[in-house]
Amino acid sequence: MLLLLSHFSKRASALACICALALSSAWAEKADRSKPMNAEADSLRYDDVKQTSVFTGNVVITKGTMIIRADRVEVRQDNEGFQFGTATSTGGKRAFFRQKRDAGDEWIEGEAESIVYDGKADNVSFRGNANMRRLRGATLTDETQGALITYDNTSDVFSVSGGSPANAGTPGGRVRAVLTPRAATPAASASPSVPASTATLRPSTTIGGDKK
Repeated sequence: MLLLLSHFSKRASALACICALALSSAWAEKADRSKPMNAEADSLRYDDVKQTSVFTGNVVITKGTMIIRADRVEVRQDNEGFQFGTATSTGGKRAFFRQKRDAGDEWIEGEAESIVYDGKADNVSFRGNANMRRLRGATLTDETQGALITYDNTSDVFSVSGGSPANAGTPGGRVRAVLTPRAATPAASASPSVPASTATLRPSTTIGGDKK
């Protein structure tokens, strides 16, 4: 049976929510930061000393446009206040991440055996049989596959590494990518159109034209 955060003590619920914010800022739409975080799982274990919250069993976390699905999600906070999160799945399944970007109607989503957010470095890593996609609306634009995909939120740069075929999830363990160019803005006409002449043309019976 799913256990909602509201079923736990107020203190544990509040602290769990604070820790779980670690997973909300990668590629985050700014409006998401002020949205409430909701979590569902079969169980939750909070450790006040270690500042960790561990959700297990059919975990679903949502915050604004962000959604995470996994078998297990652990979030923690260090002494400096930086937050970190790890989502994992078992039995051949993969953890899932999706969130809207600030750039128009663009979305980032992906799956991997584990998804790790580093709040100090401000990046997200998809690790093991990783796949990451960018969509504009419902249209797939870019897709990458590899053993490790890391997205740096501060520079808007991502890197993809290969590995063994089993770990990379691709033949030969090589990186695969499909990158769609953005549509070019139509250029203005180089020269203005010339209005048609209103003069009436008369046929000539000689090559040189009519003689004066």
